[in-house]
Amino acid sequence: MLLQPVDWAIVGLFFLVSLAVGVAVTRRAGANTTEFFAAGRSMPWWLLGISMVATTFSTDTPNLVTNIVREDGVVGNWVWWAFLLTGMLTVFVFARLWRRSGVLTDLEFYELRYSGRSAAFLRGFRAVYLGVFFNVIVMASVTLAAIKIGSVLLNLSPMQTILIASIVTVVYSMLGGLRGVLITDLIQFTMAMIGAVGAAYVALQRPEVGGLSGMLAHSELEGKLALLPSFTDASQRHVLIGVFLMPIMVQWWSVWYPGSEPGGGSYIAQRMLSAKDEKNALGAVFLFNAAHYALRPWPWIIVALCSLIVFPTLDSLREAFPHAAAIVGHDMGYPAMLTFLPAGLLGLAVASLIAAYMSTISTHLNWGASYVVHDFYRRFIRPDGSERELVFVGRVATAVLMVMAGALALVMETARDNFQIMLQVGAGTGLIFILRWFWWRINAYSEITAMAVSFPVAVYLRFIHVRLGFAPIDSDVQLVLTVLITTAAWVAVTLLTKPTPEATLRRFCKIIRPGGPGWRTFTEQLPDAKPGETAWEVPQGILCMMLGCASIYSALFATGYWLYGRYGLAAFLTTVAVVSGAILARQWRALVSRS
Repeated sequence: MLLQPVDWAIVGLFFLVSLAVGVAVTRRAGANTTEFFAAGRSMPWWLLGISMVATTFSTDTPNLVTNIVREDGVVGNWVWWAFLLTGMLTVFVFARLWRRSGVLTDLEFYELRYSGRSAAFLRGFRAVYLGVFFNVIVMASVTLAAIKIGSVLLNLSPMQTILIASIVTVVYSMLGGLRGVLITDLIQFTMAMIGAVGAAYVALQRPEVGGLSGMLAHSELEGKLALLPSFTDASQRHVLIGVFLMPIMVQWWSVWYPGSEPGGGSYIAQRMLSAKDEKNALGAVFLFNAAHYALRPWPWIIVALCSLIVFPTLDSLREAFPHAAAIVGHDMGYPAMLTFLPAGLLGLAVASLIAAYMSTISTHLNWGASYVVHDFYRRFIRPDGSERELVFVGRVATAVLMVMAGALALVMETARDNFQIMLQVGAGTGLIFILRWFWWRINAYSEITAMAVSFPVAVYLRFIHVRLGFAPIDSDVQLVLTVLITTAAWVAVTLLTKPTPEATLRRFCKIIRPGGPGWRTFTEQLPDAKPGETAWEVPQGILCMMLGCASIYSALFATGYWLYGRYGLAAFLTTVAVVSGAILARQWRALVSRS
């Protein structure tokens, strides 16, 4: 399918605006590393929150949601809806702690919390492991989605798609730093949402679908519309356990995943560290979670459901797009539905998907480069390097990371497989990222052990186990095994190794003020501590977390039931969302006043 001139004009205008933003802030971004990687620590909550939402609204996200819905129904989205628990915990417990730390990257935290060679090794290793290895996998997964969309909508080869999609992104990311990324994210998120809503509207108008009522009554969607799994249907046991119970009981606190890290981290921590103050850091993460879970999912879900009616099988997708038969998967249902968009709206939708791609890639490029520069190059190679030199290295690292991601994308297959692999690799490390803030006994060796164990266990269970002739293990069982083995290993090492020196722990308490029984020995020894300064804010934070989850989940499900025409249940959930939100606002003010 070819875009019309009006479509190309919309796409071209978007590219020009993105480049203009990068050029406009180039001089300011290049002033120093704090400007380039943290936007001068002067950003307001609303811009940071929208930037986080834009980053997680990547090109592969609607493809992933479509893949999930086509295979497991709407309820399958619990594999990522469960991460709201993590997000709310970050909002009301960790956001202010991160902002108090004053570090430039979350990896610098290691030499604030721990000390000695083990802390330095941990910081340097994770700079390469996360900033390069893991980060490139994430960007490659996003680029894979762009390849599939380019193949379906524009008949582009994978290499053509990579070159077109990445060049502009790399240029404005190299020039504008985080400030440029944040400003373009605002534009990109607006376009992405307009495109998603427009795609859902057009999908419902297809004659095969017959509008919203026709979609809901269609036989192809039997068993696909439920928001909660059946607790009595034996045929749905894998959905109940693997898609709902595992994520809601284990996954959210035990798995490290970019954007949903227990305790905060990666580009979420980067945004919190770029906020004006603690209040703006907290507000930014709350806005992100509210929009991520309650605002965005339903346009994607509607398109995914319509795709099941128009393209019910993989064979129907292959028949419709024979030139892309080699890369057909359920995740192609989303771009396939976009081919029905009229001129103008198609250009807007394509531009919105490009915007989604660019917002995610630009964030990961800047975040990864910050690790390479601040936590590896400056820490271990050029500690006396000038600010100009460090910014230059950051720009070079940005380009190199993009080249690596593009190369890896050429050998990947589907969005859901990539998602499962990343969850598996991060399994078992999540709990340590929570407890290190509240238990003095956690040390650098605890985290080194968690990394050293989780990765090989995940690789063995997912790739090697079957090749040795053993029976396959379900993904949810693999996750539990990885969590149990990894947790047992790092807890044992924690108790068998020496704790972090007391001087380091006292300094950490003075800066962070974590409070609680896990730090009582050290907080009592703090000199000149003001009344209430070392009070434990976690109980109040957990109450706010629960209220936040109640409000956002209720809003998410209320939207679904309004669409389904179940108005009584929708009205009840809307009331729950409003009431819990009002109570949260009151408790939020009380929490902030205690700081």
